[in-house]
Formats: sequence, structure tokens, C-alpha cells
Amino acid sequence: MRKILSILTLLVITANILIAQMPMGGGARGGAGRGGANATIGHFYGKIVDSKSNKGVPGATVVLTGNKFDTVTKQMKQGVTIKTVISQNNGDFSLENLPLFGNFKLKISAIGYKAIEKQVSFDIKMPQGGANNSDAMSQVLSAADKDLGNIKIESEATDLGTVTVTATKPQLELGIDRKVFNVDKNLTSTGQTATEVMKSIPSVSVDIDGNVTLRNATPTIFVDGRPTTMTLDQIPADIIDKVEIITNPSAKYDASGGNAGILNIVLKKNKKVGYNGGLRAGIDSRAKVNLGGDINLRQQKTNLFLSGNFNQRKSLTTSITNYNNAATSTTPASLVYNNSDGVSNGYFGFLRGGFDYFLDNRNTISVTGNYVRGSFDNDQPQTTDSIVSGSFLSHTNTYSTSSSVFKNYGGQLSFRHNFEKNGHDITADINYNNSNNNSNSNTDRYSYIPYSFTLRGFPNNPFLQQSLTNGSGNFFTAQIDYENPISETSKFEAGTRAQIRNNANTNNLYKYDSTSKTYLQSVSSSSNYKFTDAVYAAYSTYTFKANKFNFQLGLRAESSSYTGTLVRSTGDTSFNVKYPLSLFPSVFITYKLTDKQDLQFNYSRRVNRPNFFQLTPFPDYSTAPVYVSIGNAGLRPEFTYSFEMNYNYSYAKNSNLLISTYFKYNTDLITRYVYNGKSDLYGDILYYSYINASSGYSYGLEITDKMPVTKWWDVTANVNFFNSQLNVTIPGQATSISNSLLSMFSKMNNNIKLGKGFSLQISSEWRSKTLLPQSGGSGGMGGRGGGMGGMFGGGQQTLAQGYILPRNFDADVAIKKDWTWKNGQSGSLTLSMNDIFKTSQRSYSEALNFTQYSERFRDPQVLRLNFSYRFGKFDANLFKRKNTKAEQGVDMGGINQQ
Repeated sequence: MRKILSILTLLVITANILIAQMPMGGGARGGAGRGGANATIGHFYGKIVDSKSNKGVPGATVVLTGNKFDTVTKQMKQGVTIKTVISQNNGDFSLENLPLFGNFKLKISAIGYKAIEKQVSFDIKMPQGGANNSDAMSQVLSAADKDLGNIKIESEATDLGTVTVTATKPQLELGIDRKVFNVDKNLTSTGQTATEVMKSIPSVSVDIDGNVTLRNATPTIFVDGRPTTMTLDQIPADIIDKVEIITNPSAKYDASGGNAGILNIVLKKNKKVGYNGGLRAGIDSRAKVNLGGDINLRQQKTNLFLSGNFNQRKSLTTSITNYNNAATSTTPASLVYNNSDGVSNGYFGFLRGGFDYFLDNRNTISVTGNYVRGSFDNDQPQTTDSIVSGSFLSHTNTYSTSSSVFKNYGGQLSFRHNFEKNGHDITADINYNNSNNNSNSNTDRYSYIPYSFTLRGFPNNPFLQQSLTNGSGNFFTAQIDYENPISETSKFEAGTRAQIRNNANTNNLYKYDSTSKTYLQSVSSSSNYKFTDAVYAAYSTYTFKANKFNFQLGLRAESSSYTGTLVRSTGDTSFNVKYPLSLFPSVFITYKLTDKQDLQFNYSRRVNRPNFFQLTPFPDYSTAPVYVSIGNAGLRPEFTYSFEMNYNYSYAKNSNLLISTYFKYNTDLITRYVYNGKSDLYGDILYYSYINASSGYSYGLEITDKMPVTKWWDVTANVNFFNSQLNVTIPGQATSISNSLLSMFSKMNNNIKLGKGFSLQISSEWRSKTLLPQSGGSGGMGGRGGGMGGMFGGGQQTLAQGYILPRNFDADVAIKKDWTWKNGQSGSLTLSMNDIFKTSQRSYSEALNFTQYSERFRDPQVLRLNFSYRFGKFDANLFKRKNTKAEQGVDMGGINQQ
């Protein structure tokens, strides 16, 4: 069926070209009637060089001849001149708007040089069966943009053609090494953020607070293939092109990230010639608006792009938490019931822009910058009832308010050079990101004794507290990558990378003093810290084919260091940790069973190094009075050994089945544990700290099936069966904990074409009882504070002593109407609702003589209406080899099997 689709595509293109070259009928005359002329999208380019000095030859005449239909004689003429150009000062030449089919003759002449002639063509080949629809279209037109290389007097032309044609992409593309989720096809996240995008992606789970897990572990987040300081809820969904899900990265990628993979968010970057853009507007049932727009201008050697978004948000959270403390020899049994209703209200704006400058056919400089700013006000009243030894002790009202402001800016400078041979290139880039956040909070707590309901203690002296927090960080990376296809069946890649991250945070707590009637700083509960970590790496991979086997062997070397300082009134405390050079091998072996079936085995070794917050042995009261966090200076790095086996089968048109089995073994896995403790400021309170588990492993079976049920209905179903085992000894407990639980996670996306431009999408998720995700990781966007993640709810739980209870059928639904008008204009109206069945997230955790149960709801049944308008003038001749490859995002570096 895929070959039939490709043949039909070729026939349509051929017909358009023939129509473009034949005379028009009476009503079709004139420029407007010659719509078929746009089908001539062929492009030859190259460089004329002196055969001895290899220097470019300016002023050379380049003539392209071929066959052309004569409208007078109604016959095909041979040897007709199609294009003539003069080479530039550096020898570059470019021939555009050429027919795709037929054989051509290139004639080159220059004063003082011997004239040469050579046969050239685009060599369009049929794609192999089993390819994705979008891949099939790309293969059909893969030679439409052809680099003829450096042409000498006696040189041979090198076919370096590569082109990416934007066709109708499916929502999900399944590959042997990754999944690609195309966000434009996701209706339910329109007008929202990257967090909502993740909810629709197979293999990915998002909890009630927006924390993301991949196969029950926290992944590393990339933006355009590089680390970022932005959080997911700072990235508008409308500017995301696609998300790449890489479950077991090769040696080409950072070894950091522990036992999870990589989620690479690829932002939109228009490649169309001329001008084009769009406007967006939306409103939700809480009267919050979102606005956005983008513009792109591409002419000659310059491509300019600019986009902006403004999002208002109102988030409502309801939580119930019950604490049960068992009686001990020194304390009686107690129960604590806590109820909370939180409101977060605010906005954020996102601005992104940049340009590409094409120095010549093979050299490109790109500059990109982004700026994010937001402000949120939070109000979280709580009620707490305490019972001791079966008797009512107290009722407490807590009023917590906070105001937070954050900003994030960054940029990238990159250079790309393409050598003569297709795929032979070198890239270099420098990335810088900076984030700042400031928060002011007030906590007023009033406690009442039973029966009399008067203020406990002094009536005019309730517990009043203020907190002033300031955090900042910057992230710098520099990277060079080299790629060389040594032959048709082998490729070598290598690169180096330096990463330096600096963070600083000040958290000052003040308690109201009734005597002086002022807030006095609690020095013991305040903190001021800064830290720097650096990672230096080098990698190489070698890929080659042997019959039906495709091998990729990789090795990465990383050296890292960490320094931190905790500033205290009693004296500064510094940490300095240098991790030795570590090696991280990877092996990928793919066997092509048939044109439609592939089998792959892969292995990699990865590391998760403890961060400052996990190491510092001093308490952090920023989450009090709920709990206090404290680090463990004795933490060791966690190493993960990952094995995967994948089977990919394109069993029918637009259908794809991917079956994956995986096993991950961890040494010194970093996890959290909880215990009861005391604080001078809060009295009895829960403490969370970190510990290395003696060992841990997880294994599972994941099945993803993308299939059309009918011509108007297609389904993507994903189910993941997994088991996690954790062996850990908790301080203060005589026995070790060995948690093991078989769990299941499933997700289904339904896309239905209703006709007349209407489409319907239903996304649903269900998960069984699951161990709390292990190893929060230090890669990606982890750490305390920053962004909106902390403003909308709690952080990711990673606890050795608990589990998440089943979550039943969390479903989102959206309906969309599309319009297409003249002159490249189009519009769409989308109506969506998230969590239509109002599901909750429930969890249970335990420690010595202590259990905790919690249930939380956040933002169910929010209705959103969004409108999008697109405009512009499109010319397909803009597909250039020199630019398209640099914009494809992260690349595993494999060789396509034909």
C-alpha cells in the first residue's frame, strides 16, 4: 500500500509538471492560471573550482539544457536551454525552478578554462515499503535539492541531495530508536503549555502537578537538542513543532539523567520562502485569555523569524491529607487531618526570535534568543484538626499567601559547514540560559483549643511568619559535532561538549515578635547558598552495515566536578566534589527482517550525580510547615545499565506496531525517605532526606500501535507493563525495605474526521497502583524553586516508602473546525476540555511509626476556546540542503537501511 501511495504521489507531481509545460486553455491563460508552474521545484547548486588550486572560479557561465515541450509543434524538443547563470566571486552557482524528471546536460565555460559538459539528473527513487507516510513523501522528493559539489575540469558529480518536504504528518511517528509526536496534530493542548502536550504523548505520564515521568522515571528535558533552564509550564504549546521521545540514548547524548531517557522539545522554525505567519487567541471558562503570533521572512541569504505568546492562568487545587502517628514508648498515638484549597492566579509571556544567514551554499550562521517573564499570586488556606490518644486536641486555620515573579532568557549562536559529500558536516554552537525568581510569602496560623474555641495561648499572639526567597541560575554549554559518512554503509561521528551551571538561592524566614511588634529573622531557619557544577565530555560513534544488520558502537567519556557554599551566621560551609573520569558505552544492533519489519537490541550506561539540594546536610524550611527537606552529604552517584529490545512492524498503510522490552539495573540508586523529627520553629514536623539504595531494577513490556480503524478514524494505543524493585536500608530502622510492584500504564489517542472541516480528538489515560517514581535525577530541569512549577503545586515525589494509588480514566476531549481560503490563508477554531471526568491523584507513604494518605484535585473540567489564523506566500523552492538538516533536532546518527 505504501508503494501505491508513492506511485500516486509521483503521478500527481508528473501531471503537474506536464501541465505547467503545456499550453493553457482559454480560461487558464495568464499568470494566475498557471498554478501548475509551482510544481517545478528542482534545484541544482554547486561550486566551480580550479582543478589545481581548488579556488573558486568567478564569472563562469553555467548552462543547463534538457528536453522541453514545444507548444507550437506539440512535440518534445531536445537540447533546449532551460537555465543560464554566472558563478559568483567564490565560484558558487545555483539553478532553481527546475523540472524534477528527465535527464539534463550541464555546460560550464570560463575564460582561460576548458569547457566541460556533464549529464545530471535528480535521480528520484521509489521509497522502500514500510516507511511512514511523511517519510515516504520525503523519499519521493529526496533528490529535489541536489548539490553537484565542487566541479573541476575532470571531476565527478557527487549526489548529495537531501530535502525535507512538509507533507501531512501523522500525530505519532514510530521509529526503531525513538517516537516523534507532532504537536500540530494535538488538539487538546491548543492554547496551553508543554505540560499539557506531554499528557497526550505515549510512554509519558504527567501527574497532577505537571511532573513528567517516562517509564516511571524522571527524564531529561531538552529544547532544540540542548539543556534549558525553562520549565515545561513556561513553554507555550503553540510554538512547539514536535517532541522526540528517546528511551535509551546513545553515547552521543549526555550520560546524566539516571535511569530515564530524553524528551527533546523541538520548537517551530518556519522554512518557507517569502513571508508567512499566524495569529492566535483563546479564552477559557475561568475568563483567562491566551494570545500569540509569529512571523517569518525568508529572502535570498537571510531567514528571519519571530514569535510571541501571552498566557493568563488560574489554577485551582484541592487536597486532603491524613497523618497517622503510632504510639511509641515516649509519645502517644495521634491523627492529623489537613484540608487545603489553593488558588494560583497570574500570567506569563514568551518571546522568541532569531535569524539564519547563509554565507554560501555550504556555510550557515544561526542566532536564536528567547525571553520569558511571568508573575503569579497564590492563596492557600488550610484547616488542620489534631487528635491525640483518641481525644480532640486542636483546630488550626492556616492562611498562606505568596507572590512570585520569574524571568528566563537565553540564546544560541551556531555555525554549520557542509562538506562536498552528502552528510559530511561539522557544527558548533554556544548556548546560554539565565533564570531568576523572587517570592514573598506570608503564613498566619491560628490554633483553637477544644470547646471554648478561643485562641490558644495569648489571644493577640498567633503564629505569623514571612518568607523572602530569591533564586538565580545560569546554564552555559559549548559543543562541537562532526559527522562523516565514510561510505554508503558506514558513518563516523565525534564531538566534544562543556557544560557549566551556576545557581544561587537566598531564603530568609521571619517570625512575628509580639513584644517589638515586628518580624524578626529566624537565623537558624534561613539559608543562603550557591553552587557550581561542570561536566566535560567527548564522544565518538561508528555506524556500519553488514548485510541486513546495522551496527552503531559508541563510547562517551565524562569528567565532572561540583562546588557549593552554604552561607550561615555560624560560618560558611563549603563542598567540593570531583567525580573521576567515567566511560559510558552504547551499542545499537538493528536487523532488517523485511522491508516492513525491524528488530533492534540496544544497551547503554548512564549516571545520575547528586545535586546540591540532595547533598547539603542543612534543613530547608521553604516547604514548612508541611515538611522540611535536608540533604545527605554522603550520597554517591547512581549508575544505570539499560537494555532494550524493539520490534517495529509497519503492517499496513498508515499502521505501525512497536513492541519494546526493557530492563534497567541501578547501583546506588538515589531515593528519598521520610521520618518524624523536631524543629525549634515548628515543633514536630516531617523531614524528607535522601539515601543510596543498595540496589534497584525495573523491567517492562511496552506496546504501541498506530492504526486506522476506518478512513475517518485512527487510534494510537499505548500500554506499558512494568515492575520496579528497590532494596534500601532506612536509617533508624532495623530491617531493610524491599519494595516490588507490578504495574500497568495505558494511554489512547483517538482522532476522528467528522467531515466538512470538523475533527474530533479524545485522549485518555489510566494507570494502576504504582511505586512512587525512583531517582528524581539531577539532569534536565530539576532542583528547588524557579519557574511556575513550584507556584502551581508540589514537586515530583520520589520516595522509597510509598506508592501512588490507581488513577481512573483521565480523559481530555477537543473538537476543531478548519477553513482554507485563497492566497495561502487558513483558520481553525478549537473547543477543548481537560479531565472531563474529574479524576484525582492519590498517594500513600509510610515510615517508622508513621503513615500518610493524600488525595488531590487540580484544574479539572476547564473549557477552552481557541482561534488560529495563518497567512503568507509560500514558494516550495526554499528547500535547501544547507538548512533543513540543521533544523531536524536531535539525531541518533544511524544509517537508513534501504
